Amino acid sequence: MIVPPHIKRLLALHRPYKARLALAFLAMTVTASLEPVIPYFFKVLLDHGFTQDSDFPYWLVPAIVIALFVVRGTATFSSTYLLNWISSRLLTVLRRQMFDRMLDVSAGFFETYSVGRTLNTIMYEVQQIIGMITNVMTSMIRSALTVLGLLIWLFYLNWKLSLITLILFPLVSLVVRFTGRKLRKLNQESLTLNAQLTQNIEEVTQAHSIVKLFGSEEFERYRFERRIQEIRRYTMRTISTFASTVPITQLITACTVAVIIVIALYQYRSGSATVGGFVSFLTAMLMILAPMKQVIEVNGPLQRGLASAEAVFDLIDAPIERTNGVVLSSRVKGQVDFVDVGFRYPGANRDALHGVNLSVSPGETIAIVGMSGGGKTTLVNLLPEFFPVTEGVVMLDGMPLGEMSLKSLRDQIAMVSQHVILFDDTVTANVAYGDSSPDMEKVNSAIDAAHLRGVVNNLESGLGTRIGRNGSRLSGGQRQRLAIARAVYKDAPILILDEATSALDTESEREVQSALDQLMNGRTTLVIAHRLSTIEGASRIVVLAEGRVIEIGTHDALLERDGTYANLYRLQFAREAQENNRPA
Repeated sequence: MIVPPHIKRLLALHRPYKARLALAFLAMTVTASLEPVIPYFFKVLLDHGFTQDSDFPYWLVPAIVIALFVVRGTATFSSTYLLNWISSRLLTVLRRQMFDRMLDVSAGFFETYSVGRTLNTIMYEVQQIIGMITNVMTSMIRSALTVLGLLIWLFYLNWKLSLITLILFPLVSLVVRFTGRKLRKLNQESLTLNAQLTQNIEEVTQAHSIVKLFGSEEFERYRFERRIQEIRRYTMRTISTFASTVPITQLITACTVAVIIVIALYQYRSGSATVGGFVSFLTAMLMILAPMKQVIEVNGPLQRGLASAEAVFDLIDAPIERTNGVVLSSRVKGQVDFVDVGFRYPGANRDALHGVNLSVSPGETIAIVGMSGGGKTTLVNLLPEFFPVTEGVVMLDGMPLGEMSLKSLRDQIAMVSQHVILFDDTVTANVAYGDSSPDMEKVNSAIDAAHLRGVVNNLESGLGTRIGRNGSRLSGGQRQRLAIARAVYKDAPILILDEATSALDTESEREVQSALDQLMNGRTTLVIAHRLSTIEGASRIVVLAEGRVIEIGTHDALLERDGTYANLYRLQFAREAQENNRPA
């Protein structure tokens, strides 16, 4: 028998719990071994108790029945408890492995592995695996042992009738094999649909205000309805495929029982069988149907679990970021060099960057501008190596990024993005994110530098106030300033500002810009700015277009050149002037 590789991995995960597994196996063996006692008891009772001259002790009947069910109940409870104890540990282990891998994969992983799919795998699909383990172990061990014990009793009573009973097994196995492949495929497709539904719900939850603003409630209802109807159809196809095995196996069983009854009547009339023996045989045969049905029905959870295991292990086995490189022993100076850098996103048909050469001196502020899609964000994302370059090399203090450890590299960089990400925790925890023992003096300094003191003072618990999911209790400008405070707290020698003031109104922007100017002092800074007026004081301005550097110079020099930057500046200046002169 070929064991699927996913099953081998799951079995390997059980090794730390082999002692409890052995106890569970022992308890299931006790439960199974007691099953033949019931038909044996009927045989003894009918053959010896229901006779005129019987001296069968009546007190023995309740004593045996009570003892039988006490021992059986204790064994069943023990096996159930132990299996679920092991399953809960496995659930924790698998979720931990998936979460750890999710933290270790590169940024490119999430270009293809959606949020909905990730959530669905960690929360739902892993539960299918646990269900499979529990059901399979119970059915394949306890039920199989029960079937084996009853079969032994059947052969002891009447080997001829037992041979007829064995007709059930090959016929049932054919039914299971036929439906197994179809169930596996249906379960894989159903898991994909569940992942899409989770993604749909995640998107609507995050964009609820956009849905309302654009009046898209009916569209989202239609999209949701279509998903759940597809899931319902696949569920019903799975159920119908699985349920069809029950009447087929019942028909096979009924035909077998009918033949056995006819033969048993013939044997009784010929004197080769007793009433007690026949009742015991029939009881044991009927008792064998329930555990046999459980063994048959294990195919459903087994196929669902195998389909889920594929998704779970795909996530666990996803390629991680590199772990090699030199650990930097001190703070870097901040010399950054892009040498013939090219980059193409996985699956893209053209380069996002091509032939970029740029040298940034320590403490220099470089502003990166250009039209949307020009490669600005891609360029700055190469510095913390969210993506490795596909051509050329990026160097820090003369050392290629690939030669230093990622943790050491990223410890040198602070970043404020236009897409602010905050956590449902306290203000302090968000400012000192990643620091298990926050320095409250640094936290307060960062709050002051980001002009957040007034905001914090108005919160009910000050720095200890929880700010809600992604800072939902704060305004857009306050969230942006809190992200800036986080960068201030990190105090890294290299600073990346990706549209850092994009969510601020004019007044807030003025407040934060002074804080940013102070923050940038003495640090190598790469600034992506939409408002060109905020970068006029940059050391140099780099203009990107279609992934290439087309202009480099100071603000005044680029205006004198009257090229792309000058055109962008005039267009934006004219637009802002028009907006300022517009009547209120």
